[in-house]
Amino acid sequence: MHEVLRALIRRDRAVDQELWGSFWDQLRDGALRPGESVALLSSLSTRMPDRDTLVAMLRSLDERRPAVTARLDGTANIVGTGGGPATFNISTAAALLAAALGVRVVKTGSRAYTSTCGSHDLLDRLGIGRTASYERTEAQLERFGIAFPGNFVYPREVALLARSIVPMDLRMIGGFINSVGPFLAAMPVSAQLVGVSDRSMLPALGQVAATVADRRIWLCSNELGIDELVGSVDNLVLTNDGTDAIRLPAEAVGSGPGATTATATATATATGTIAELRPAAEGEDVVDHFLGVLSGAGKALATRTVCLNAAALAVASGLIDGWPEAIRAAEDALRSGAARDLVDRLRARPARAR
Repeated sequence: MHEVLRALIRRDRAVDQELWGSFWDQLRDGALRPGESVALLSSLSTRMPDRDTLVAMLRSLDERRPAVTARLDGTANIVGTGGGPATFNISTAAALLAAALGVRVVKTGSRAYTSTCGSHDLLDRLGIGRTASYERTEAQLERFGIAFPGNFVYPREVALLARSIVPMDLRMIGGFINSVGPFLAAMPVSAQLVGVSDRSMLPALGQVAATVADRRIWLCSNELGIDELVGSVDNLVLTNDGTDAIRLPAEAVGSGPGATTATATATATATGTIAELRPAAEGEDVVDHFLGVLSGAGKALATRTVCLNAAALAVASGLIDGWPEAIRAAEDALRSGAARDLVDRLRARPARAR
């Protein structure tokens, strides 16, 4: 049995970077014993490892990547851990809306893990391509203000793990991969908005975020267990820059000076139910449902929630200082049709990944 597995099972010591490197080497060379990859994922997904083990794992994967020379300054990434109640693609909608109001945005993601339609699945249905390199990502950012990086941002070892457990499905025992997914993508941005569905993971993910010095990281959570900010309940945002946590009470979001009539109406009608955030109903087209929200024809809570997450990207990126101002800008971009227009332009000239 590999020493990484012994340490994870016994929980008597942290796994250092060198030991992780040895495990990845054996995975790459096909030298692991049958079942060791399954045992690794099962152990990690059953119980989050200690901080030192988790940081060492992430750094061991980083050192095996090609050097990332790109730097996407002034750009924000929005991504979630997955899990929690089923919702429509809130973070993808928020990314497009934020880009429409002027935020430079990249949206990393994957195919469906716990949901019926992951961000990559939705992009395929929309006909919007993913970029295949940092150079293409920068080019798409310059042209549209938003880019959707493909799988090149993730470590090769993740794909090797998935192949090594066949015929088992990564979705069965790979919950850990999804949980730390926001930290696996090598995306050289200035800010990152990370939705966390399982609040019990906040301490561990917060410790990891605290070791990241090259970008601002906001970890977002709420009592509903949805991995985005939600416009009908209190939200908590933990930061990695030493500043106090940001608390967004449901009644305060968008209710500051100058709040628009649309925001006030949404505040009054949002009841905390997640029914308005559900995915497209059976028989309803996923694309039509998604575009309806971006066109301002969605349910009140869906509209409010997308605007709130787009506003968070605007504030985290430094484009806008205050929350009321950022929410107003998001509402304006939605109401004016700018978000829907951006989608149409992306669909007309997709940057397809190879």
